[in-house]
Amino acid sequence: MSDRDKPLLVQSDRTILLDLSSPDAEKARLDIIPFAELVKSPEHMHTYTISPLSLWNAISAGLSADEILSRLEKWSRYQIDQRVLFFIEDTASRYGNFVLTENPDDPERLLLSVKKKLFFMQLSASSLARKHLRPEGDGTFSLARLDRGKIKVELIKMGFPVDDRIPLSRGEHVDIRLRDTFKPRDYQITAVNSFLGNGESGTGFGTIVLPCGSGKTIVGLLAASRLETRTLILCPNVQSVHQWMRELIEKTEIPKEMIGEYSGEEKEIRPITVSTYQILTYRKPGCEDYAHFSLLRDGRWGFIIYDEVHMLPAPVFRITAELQSVYRLGLTATLIREDGREDEVFSLVGPKRYDSPWSELASKGYIAEAYCHEIRVPLREEDEVKYALASKREKYRIASTNISKLEIIDYLVKKHSDDSILVIGQYIDQLEEIRKRFSWPLITGKTSNKVRDEIYQKFRDKEIRVLIVSKVANFAIDLPDCSVAIQVSGTFGSRQEEAQRLGRILRPKERSSHFYTIITEYSEEEEFAMNRQKFLSEQGYSYSLERTDGKGLQ
Repeated sequence: MSDRDKPLLVQSDRTILLDLSSPDAEKARLDIIPFAELVKSPEHMHTYTISPLSLWNAISAGLSADEILSRLEKWSRYQIDQRVLFFIEDTASRYGNFVLTENPDDPERLLLSVKKKLFFMQLSASSLARKHLRPEGDGTFSLARLDRGKIKVELIKMGFPVDDRIPLSRGEHVDIRLRDTFKPRDYQITAVNSFLGNGESGTGFGTIVLPCGSGKTIVGLLAASRLETRTLILCPNVQSVHQWMRELIEKTEIPKEMIGEYSGEEKEIRPITVSTYQILTYRKPGCEDYAHFSLLRDGRWGFIIYDEVHMLPAPVFRITAELQSVYRLGLTATLIREDGREDEVFSLVGPKRYDSPWSELASKGYIAEAYCHEIRVPLREEDEVKYALASKREKYRIASTNISKLEIIDYLVKKHSDDSILVIGQYIDQLEEIRKRFSWPLITGKTSNKVRDEIYQKFRDKEIRVLIVSKVANFAIDLPDCSVAIQVSGTFGSRQEEAQRLGRILRPKERSSHFYTIITEYSEEEEFAMNRQKFLSEQGYSYSLERTDGKGLQ
């Protein structure tokens, strides 16, 4: 292969262009995804970037700087800029310089060893050292055991990731066996192997990134069956709690009485307990204490699963900082956090141990092929003056709730007359208007959990063909036969939300899946829609664009 045929163009700003016309594009892509983040993926040229976090994720998973450089040089069409090589070597060299170990002389304190004198001097001069670290000589500090997580977070913000080598505590044994009839997929087994490693220090904590619909719950069950210990599973909502409990009962031999629900409705603490982030962060008005933090602190858990870890609330980050001796697994379809706290997920839950491209799993039939469509509708003439005079935020709302969208919803539901369809939106008054117009059932945050479960089950049983949902259905709702989603409004530019909404229709099925986004043309909504779609474009999805004049699609 000549240099001209090589698929990578490594640029001085640490972005990598992958030329899809090269016959070796796929081989190169598989080589770089462990250490490079996909930024965008239009038809002919995909863009990746190399960041400190992407490099530390790769190195913590066992990839060396030499191997990273070797892969880049193998596939690079042109000579790589020395600044890129230096950045990779320098960033990689920071990992492993800060090592946390047990303190043999004091079980209540830990040791932080700093290998490079320069780094030791930098840390010694910091406010972090003055507040929380005690010099012990020979490039070593000691710290209180409870400060373990806090120190890891602060150091990564300073550009120094910590290699935590303290062995995790084996929790109380619980017999967790999978049923013989259950056969996990190969990538699910690989993901768990990557998470647990060889069982030595430095393994057993981390994050697994898999597309919606690919069976992240199964990964959690596999990990729990390998660890066989008291397990706490944290979820974004009560519906996902019930989903986890169903999977535990169907796919394991754990007796039903050993599985507990800890939520706003039930307060059962069992060897396997499934809870919500909301209940953990609940506190009474005027009270600073979180009433249910004791579930985490006093549960004697040996394993904690953070489902949809990208949603981890700030208070749970704080308590997770205290739980660094526990096996912990984060599950997510995307590590994107709109608040930019990915580095805290890295430090407190653990680095990315495994991910798999959405397109790869779709090509193998593990998730559904999905077609994305953007339909633009005009603003009604009677709303144009109101829109022109409105603030930026109000303009977005006027465009999002454009009444002209109802005609398109009607058209799409008739077009997909044999499909199970979700109509998804952000604004409750808009969703109520759709309900009144079409008489389809509606689920919002005010819908009781009991009623939600009943409606979802009717939808699964196809007693209901079209269901309207607010953002409460963005996460962890298992609707296996749903094949069409119609998005009428969204949370400004949230890429995370776009990914989750597409995920509602990605369970593998015989028919193709379609994801429609209806937006008002020439409005604030266009810009936000482009940002929301960015993540899906990064995963290889393209959008077809259609317009309507208010009478029909053009």
